[in-house]
Amino acid sequence: MSDPIADLLTRIRNAGNALLPSVEIPHSKLKENVAQVLKREGYVSDVAVEGGVAMKKIKIKLKYEGRKCVIDGLKRVSTPGLRRYVGSDEIPRVRNGMGTAILSTPAGIMTGNEARRQNVGGELLCYVW
Repeated sequence: MSDPIADLLTRIRNAGNALLPSVEIPHSKLKENVAQVLKREGYVSDVAVEGGVAMKKIKIKLKYEGRKCVIDGLKRVSTPGLRRYVGSDEIPRVRNGMGTAILSTPAGIMTGNEARRQNVGGELLCYVW
């Protein structure tokens, strides 16, 4: 798999469209941190790491409002073929503040608002709204 973040976003998008209660994803620290940011921002209800050392999985419980997933859209920005880096003053607002930009910074994975507040830039991973 050449792009694990795109795989994570696609699995979440597909599970939301199919109205599944949860989705399991192969574990990596980057994917776990992105999922924790989604939980902290209120897009998913729970994130848990399951399994042994060799076969860890991330289980993400999705959040719904009626028969509609809370996550309306996910978009991968920086890809393995074209990395997109932004400074702290260039971090975009997603859907006029109604969405979230997720960045990989030297201080860890965080939202665009947190990165602006801490005055750090980094790789713009994805948009969530």
